[in-house]
Amino acid sequence: MRGLLVVNPRATTTSPRVVDVIVHAFSADIDLDVTVTTHRGHGISLGERARESGMDVVVTVGGDGVVNEVVNGMLSDGPGPDVPMLAPVPGGSANVFARSLGLPNDAVEATGAHLESLRDQRYRTIGLGKADDRWFLANAGLGIDAEIIAAMERHRARGRSATPLRYLTTTLNAYFRHTDRRHPALSLSRESGTGTESIEDAFFAFVQNTAPWTYLGNVPINPCPDASFDTGLDVFTLRRLRIATTLVAATRMLRGSGGWDARGGLVSWHDESMISARASRPVAFQVDGEGVGDVTEVNFRSIPNALRVVS
Repeated sequence: MRGLLVVNPRATTTSPRVVDVIVHAFSADIDLDVTVTTHRGHGISLGERARESGMDVVVTVGGDGVVNEVVNGMLSDGPGPDVPMLAPVPGGSANVFARSLGLPNDAVEATGAHLESLRDQRYRTIGLGKADDRWFLANAGLGIDAEIIAAMERHRARGRSATPLRYLTTTLNAYFRHTDRRHPALSLSRESGTGTESIEDAFFAFVQNTAPWTYLGNVPINPCPDASFDTGLDVFTLRRLRIATTLVAATRMLRGSGGWDARGGLVSWHDESMISARASRPVAFQVDGEGVGDVTEVNFRSIPNALRVVS
């Protein structure tokens, strides 16, 4: 078996010693090439190279950002039997995708789980999402969550670590000081059996391909607990962003209770094949925890059976 191991050296919980252990462990079972990402977008070209070279498996060591880039490279020509299997080893601050697959959040333990699956030839095929032309594995978002991610990226550029406490303080700062809580910019639409159904005057949109949406340390944040790799996309939004409504939403997301409806301004959709989002002004946008700038329009699609993952 031939494989490519891609390391993001800037990932939050990755260290040279841990990477060395992981490389040695996989090298015992796989004819392994090892490479390190050097700049944003590098993972895309590495994913393309892995597919073109006929690799059987690609191992990523890092967070959701490097996994997203590598997968976008592997799927640049669409799904197919020549796309390598993916084995994500968690090394970031949240590791939403790897943990959603049921992997341990410890990199060495996750490596052991992958090696056991590879020896037993165990894998599963999962559905992914697309935001226009960009693939996403776990989630995408428009509005306040993308604003928080952009702020966190500015913190990290100044050398500050992405801790759960910093995420919490950044979230509170974004909510109370930066996001516009008076003038909703978004409208969402989907096709139903009776035509097009819309949500107008929404403040943000969380689009999930799996559950949970993210983690605060070890605590799952779960606006759409029924989201799954085996179904379409789920979306959650608020049509009111007052403190009382936000507290109710936060409590239910922490409990993973779901069951949102338009009463009270909390709305969710489940198992959607396509969702369109429009904004009356540019709003922040993120894909798998990576900020991608401001947008005014995004079309989301669910693509079933898109990727094989070691599991």
